[in-house]
Amino acid sequence: DLVNGLDERDLANLIYEYGEERLSRRIARAMVRARPLQTTGQLAAVVEQAVGRRGRLHPATRTFQALRIAVNDELGALSEALPQAVTLLRPQGRLVVIAFHSLEDRIVKQFIQREARDCICPPEVMVCECGHRATLKVITRKPLTPSTAEAARNPRSRSAKLRAAERLPV
Repeated sequence: DLVNGLDERDLANLIYEYGEERLSRRIARAMVRARPLQTTGQLAAVVEQAVGRRGRLHPATRTFQALRIAVNDELGALSEALPQAVTLLRPQGRLVVIAFHSLEDRIVKQFIQREARDCICPPEVMVCECGHRATLKVITRKPLTPSTAEAARNPRSRSAKLRAAERLPV
């Protein structure tokens, strides 16, 4: 429905935002011209024809990622699940999240950073008005990533970033 129903501008924005694809406008234009697209093979061929081959990833990888994220509302589900996970943790329990692309990682990083602070008021507010109290302590300042050897053994791990935090006593 997204591939064949969205207008070109919305399709380009979706591919740019969720796929982080620089050539999203060109891809969206080609997809709209090729409608109706019936199979993933057709879509992959349209994207490849629109942007050509570059690098080791298939040119349609980011487009498929964007469509998958949008259809499954993956970022919304992640944003909803993180606070729920924290409420399930006992004090000193560990929250560990592995993100496989930068959009997920950014959500996890910002959530952990926010939950590790006592006040989340904007900087221009001189005295805390939010009453927020830290619920987490950051364990991994920077994300853990796979070693070169692990990425060689398991190519799918190459983009993985692990972040961890510990539940503070209530």
